Amino acid sequence: MPFDLNAIEARVLGCLIEKQAATPDVYPMTLNTLVLACNQKSNRAPLMSLDESAVIRALDRLRDRKLACLVNLAGSRTIKYEHQADTTLRLEKQGLVLLCELLVRGPQTLAELRSRVERLRAFPDAAEVEKRLGDMMTYADPLVVLLPRQPGHKEPRYAHLLCGAISIEDLPAAAPEQARLVVQMENERIAKLESEVAVLREELVRLQTQFAEFRRQFE
Repeated sequence: MPFDLNAIEARVLGCLIEKQAATPDVYPMTLNTLVLACNQKSNRAPLMSLDESAVIRALDRLRDRKLACLVNLAGSRTIKYEHQADTTLRLEKQGLVLLCELLVRGPQTLAELRSRVERLRAFPDAAEVEKRLGDMMTYADPLVVLLPRQPGHKEPRYAHLLCGAISIEDLPAAAPEQARLVVQMENERIAKLESEVAVLREELVRLQTQFAEFRRQFE
């Protein structure tokens, strides 16, 4: 079944899956720790700044889709939350952590996924990562898609489909290489200097003309 999550719901679900794998001692998660996880600066793209209300609304919608639930732990006065993605989406742990990386960081190449998912679960090689992604692409309702290679990207990227079909036009363009950014900044600086020099030359010519006219008054 299609889930049609929005970006915030995808971030919340991804963080629940991530923390279960990375820090099981603080899982299930309180609302506060979940908000912090959604807004953290590392391993996130794009960066977000969500408040508790936005996360609560996302959790309610995830619960409606059986992707998350409340947990009342014995002896705890705080409500906690956990995901149900493995059960609802019928995913084993390898597929789950790959989906997690796509949820929290967006479209990625096979090499990027293989490198980044190591913090959550080790894979023997890239072929195993590719196989797990391929499995999720063959579901009756696919969870993952291999996008056409975009201009500026050397390799095609994988993306999750929990937010619905993906429009290539909506994807961010490839970030320019650092060297190209340096050259671009240098070109802009030179262009600005050339413009300033041109203005100064015009001003100098104007002043020279005025001075010449002034001298002629005394000749």
